[in-house]
Amino acid sequence: MSVPSVVPAPATGEADGALTEVADGVFAYTQLPGGWCVSNAGVVVGSDGVLVIDTLATERRARRLRAAVDGIGGGPGRLVVNTHHHGDHNFGNHVFGPGATVVAHELARTEMADTGLALTGLWPDVDWGDVRVTLPAVTFADRLTVHVGDRRAELVHVGPAHTTNDVVVWLPDERVLFAGDVVLSGAAPFNLMGSVSGALTALERLRKLEPRTVVCGHGPVTGPQAIEDNIAYLRWVRDLAATAHAEGLTPLAAARSADLAPFAHLLDGERIVGNLHRAYAEIAGGPPGRPLDVVAIFGEMVAYNDGRLPTCRA
Repeated sequence: MSVPSVVPAPATGEADGALTEVADGVFAYTQLPGGWCVSNAGVVVGSDGVLVIDTLATERRARRLRAAVDGIGGGPGRLVVNTHHHGDHNFGNHVFGPGATVVAHELARTEMADTGLALTGLWPDVDWGDVRVTLPAVTFADRLTVHVGDRRAELVHVGPAHTTNDVVVWLPDERVLFAGDVVLSGAAPFNLMGSVSGALTALERLRKLEPRTVVCGHGPVTGPQAIEDNIAYLRWVRDLAATAHAEGLTPLAAARSADLAPFAHLLDGERIVGNLHRAYAEIAGGPPGRPLDVVAIFGEMVAYNDGRLPTCRA
């Protein structure tokens, strides 16, 4: 995949944010390496305004994103799409000002209101700055088409996958997919608050789009191979869960005994514990994405890391 240009984000002493033009007037804003809370955004430029896909985790990062967006040009309007309810993708909504319209899935609005700023409590030492819960003003159930100048962007609900409320943004003419956290690049998928089986269904659906370029929620810009990589990981989790559950192992014990070799290169390997909890819940039955004890399971992920908190570079 060719990358036409890379534009450094406004300087703040850090070189972890950059705009990459992946099609004419279509940009990925990537923050590498892309682990916990170091998420990506998207920018689609039109004569009447700009579509911004996700707004990052901290005030500092969101303001850098806004400066980068304002520096690209385009019309004065700002339409913000949140791909799901996790704060590392929407805590910066308010930075784009009261004139920006925020759009998300209807369940994302509910989850954002219920969850609040809970993410900040997991990593209290992060310099979050002025982060807020800015709820979407426009919600939808299945799909919504928005227009940025003459460009069409299709917002499609594909959850439950990473969460119950995942939305991808598909540019059919450019064949660019902004996948949110349904597809990750270089980091382990995380489906504790969604569905392993649902994520596999969603990935099969995205595969059929035949995208040229995939902008993942975390990690480098990639091509369709990222979809295949995520499918391979989640099939492995599904099969591991089936075997370990039948043997009576707990998710934590199953994770500790698992051979991670095919996926040892992925960031945030401790996510296997959360993924196994979700896979076990699906074996037990019940609605996809039903709530689990996220705080307790996060504690097991810390235990899997020999008592070390997962690394958050936000």
